[in-house]
Amino acid sequence: MAAPRRAGTLWLAGWLLVLPVSQSWAQGAPTEASRRVVDRVVAIIEGRVLSLSELEFEARVALVQRGGIQALGAPLDEETLRGALELVINQRVQVLNADRLQAFPAEPSEVEARVEAFRSRIGGPAPLERFLARNDVTLEGLKAILARGLRAERVLDSRIRLRAQVGETEIRRFYEQHAADYPTDYETVRDVIRDKLFRERYAALAVEELAQVRASAQVRRVAPFTREAKR
Repeated sequence: MAAPRRAGTLWLAGWLLVLPVSQSWAQGAPTEASRRVVDRVVAIIEGRVLSLSELEFEARVALVQRGGIQALGAPLDEETLRGALELVINQRVQVLNADRLQAFPAEPSEVEARVEAFRSRIGGPAPLERFLARNDVTLEGLKAILARGLRAERVLDSRIRLRAQVGETEIRRFYEQHAADYPTDYETVRDVIRDKLFRERYAALAVEELAQVRASAQVRRVAPFTREAKR
């Protein structure tokens, strides 16, 4: 039987890249990074400069998509920014590779759907305008970030979805080994178990695949707080 259909391109795997993420941004704790006024280079990814303001904005977008509405305006600490940097590196390298192959385009309607979802999550058009103005980013800039995330998800999905499929024998074995957790008959819980095993395998494969992406990428971490992540 086929693997479960994609549920929002499996955000679970995507968010593994952001971990570990500190929660101090939600508590509004000011940090040295948040008090800096002058923009600076954070990293150079495949020859392209990533500034602190870009990283902070993309971190906020990612956190809001994850459900952290407080990230719209609260300071971001360095641990959160380091986690966000790994997400940015993975997305940009994957999309650059897709560009070389002219593969995995993001349809305008799909990007608009993500913009609308983001707009709804933060409370509507007015809050979105304030968020963009506060970060000196245009709506087109937000669309570019959301489109890149969409494409990166598709690249990853294309590489690991088939390998993540779960066979009937595995499902049956799991059911028999965990019978106490599933008091109903096998046919009733088969799809639930399949989905569980598929997602777990997908997430594990995503970690492996993205580790390879990071290892092969030409990335220079410039800011001191980004280099700390390599220890």
